[in-house]
Amino acid sequence: MTPERRRRRQDTTTGRRQDGTAGRRPDATAVRVYELVPVRGLSLESVARRSGMHPEMVRRLVTLGLVDATRDPAGRLRFDRSAPRTLARIQRLRAGLPLNYASIGLVLDLLDRIGRLEAALRRTGARSDDVPWT
Repeated sequence: MTPERRRRRQDTTTGRRQDGTAGRRPDATAVRVYELVPVRGLSLESVARRSGMHPEMVRRLVTLGLVDATRDPAGRLRFDRSAPRTLARIQRLRAGLPLNYASIGLVLDLLDRIGRLEAALRRTGARSDDVPWT
């Protein structure tokens, strides 16, 4: 007998299990979700801990669209591995500039666009000061 079965075995004198729960059968209509593939990414708690933010603040930033997140089959938020880096950028922008969160979203978009353009220039071998302005 496995340790789990021993723990759940009912005491014959009280009708209660050894783990303290009543000896009832689980609800037949309850749906259990089994993950066939392990869920990739970081949980809300780990992202909040790594970024030094409260989990509720991270949820708000997801709602505002500043941080991308998906939901797993159980409905919990799952984040990409780059989420703590994005949250750190948001914190630096918020601390360094007097911007609201909508403005921070715009600044993040512009910084990402500049990064992509600079990477394209590096791939072509052109230098940004060689490109004419007109």
